[in-house]
Amino acid sequence: MKHLRLATLTGTGLLTLAGCSNPEKTARYLLDPPPVAAQVPNRLGTAELKDVSLPEYASDEELAFQTADGAVRSSPDNLWADNPERAFTLSLARAISDVSGATVIGEPWPLAEPPQRVLEVRVERALAQANNTYRLSGRYFVADDRSGGANHARSFDILVQMQGSSPAYTAAAASEAISILAQQIATLSGPGRSIATKSQPDPFAVNLDPIF
Repeated sequence: MKHLRLATLTGTGLLTLAGCSNPEKTARYLLDPPPVAAQVPNRLGTAELKDVSLPEYASDEELAFQTADGAVRSSPDNLWADNPERAFTLSLARAISDVSGATVIGEPWPLAEPPQRVLEVRVERALAQANNTYRLSGRYFVADDRSGGANHARSFDILVQMQGSSPAYTAAAASEAISILAQQIATLSGPGRSIATKSQPDPFAVNLDPIF
């Protein structure tokens, strides 16, 4: 009798949990940068984009947002549809390629011919802020070891006005910010001071057109 009662209670508990778990309440959002009409010259050629480095709160599957008290919060009901770092890397690579005609591919490089350049992006902030703007800031780096060891570093600080505070607006603003960042990387531009260095060229390397 006790075993029957325990089984009945266990079954009731499972039914209760199943009733509380409603997958339709969980929303998943894509990073999908909008296409850019204006094209820019191809200054990168072929380039490997290293996995984009994101802050911990931005690399979590839950969409983060800032509240008026300055806290960064999130909800398990609103998730990114893909791993954020993977989605950011693939979306940015595609956006740079689309706007410039360059061949930018996220690591690992899949082609037999090695890339001409290596890109690295380190994001310091990727957040829907309390003032209803989405901020994407950090630094990007372009290494051109096969053409005289040229290196380029520049900061970026992108603000996108959000049309509302819902997660859908956050995803749309993040996508737009990636599109803007792609244009800046493709043209080696941005708001910050550019830092460029150059080492002695490799005499056995194939000469490439300099981009810096």
